[in-house]
Amino acid sequence: MKRRSFIRKSAAASAAFTIVPSFVLGGNHIPPSDTLYLGSIGVGGRGGGVCNELFATGKVKFVALCDVDQVRAGGTLKAHPKAKKYKDFRRLYDNHLNEIDAFSVATPDHTHAVIALPFMRAKKHAYVEKPLTHNIYEARLMAKVAADNGIVTQMGNQGASGDGIRLAQKWIEEGVIGVVHRVDCWTNRPVWPQGFRSITKAEPIPETLNWDLWLGPAAMRPFNSNYLPFKWRGFWDFGTGSMGDMGCHIMETPFKTLGLQFPYEAEASCTTIWSGDFVEADYKGTCPPSSIVRLKFNNEKHGEVSLNWYDGGIMPDLPEELGDGESPGGNGGGSIFYGSKGIMVTDTYSANPRLLPSNRMKEMVVPKPTRNNMDGGHGAEWVNAILNGGTTSSPFSYGGPLTEAVLMGNLAIKSYQQKVLKEGKKPTDWQPFDYPGRRTIKWDGEAMKVTNYDYANQWVKRDYRQGWEI
Repeated sequence: MKRRSFIRKSAAASAAFTIVPSFVLGGNHIPPSDTLYLGSIGVGGRGGGVCNELFATGKVKFVALCDVDQVRAGGTLKAHPKAKKYKDFRRLYDNHLNEIDAFSVATPDHTHAVIALPFMRAKKHAYVEKPLTHNIYEARLMAKVAADNGIVTQMGNQGASGDGIRLAQKWIEEGVIGVVHRVDCWTNRPVWPQGFRSITKAEPIPETLNWDLWLGPAAMRPFNSNYLPFKWRGFWDFGTGSMGDMGCHIMETPFKTLGLQFPYEAEASCTTIWSGDFVEADYKGTCPPSSIVRLKFNNEKHGEVSLNWYDGGIMPDLPEELGDGESPGGNGGGSIFYGSKGIMVTDTYSANPRLLPSNRMKEMVVPKPTRNNMDGGHGAEWVNAILNGGTTSSPFSYGGPLTEAVLMGNLAIKSYQQKVLKEGKKPTDWQPFDYPGRRTIKWDGEAMKVTNYDYANQWVKRDYRQGWEI
């Protein structure tokens, strides 16, 4: 049932018991049936952008805002002075669960699931930034809880709601480039320091930051400014590296247009950093500066599809059909689709597909855009689906498997980073040339398990600090 219909019928049946929250009383307010009452967690940085996108719909009222650093989040907090302010999302849950219809989460990757799941289990509609979760187990659980509770969900990969992805899907489905057997994806990430030595030095915690809450499920450790802001993406305990940051944008186009599901195998090779002659730098716990990941999928229509990922300045081979001065993508990344009848290239966020060689575009009728995704279409789609019924472009039933595929790449990267020890040696006495090379990870998607390298299964789910279990 549409939310406004439910409200009206409920009001007619039990008008005497209707309680209107105090914050909707007064002069100029939107009627409750046309308003989405929201609690938002993580409202600084990217989280501020999410809040702006949702508020721009004209249908959202922020009941409460939460951020562990209220100075960094100051712009958003100031913009909504009537919203209650918290540092701990659990206080928002305790005090306002019955006042909100939905919530958004735009915190670092490692806290997405621990924050979102309590609200989802209470049947609150969910908007969670990409990647949906920090590990594969969490992605599977988020999709299940969303389905079990019948809530409207949206992962924050904004290009999924744009016209570009729809056009790319139309061309693939109509066979414009034939059967697709290979897709090369690339990004200019990381655009933050990544791959440096382990951090051991403690620094004073900024007075504005609640470090314990920021760490959440991760093990306690001293604060260091190399973690914040934004740079946490390069540490496995908090972030998911370049692939986690951009995979749900760039891989979303081949994932949706080809109808991909679980990869059945993955392998990676990564940059090595040397601190001396034949002595590799100790960067335990950090993502590599650059990597290549190869994922393989079985697909009903296209057969075996190879998806190859490049980051950190490494680029895929450029197709001969690409003209001088032409880019294989845009916005610092993109995808190259190789089909039996031609080549299609797309950019990072909104897809914007093009055929190669470029003179093929003269044959194509490109429809006019029906909406501007960068104008807030993704957030508006979620809001409207809650208020009026309908679907979203990246519900957790879709965003969860996409996140799983992306994080499979990280399993391969971590497996490549894993050092092989000589018999009788200590963990610190590894040899730099003992890498197994391009170790191939075999994945059983249904069982959610690596079948040929059991050591990698420790990364399918994480260890949670006491009190932060999911």
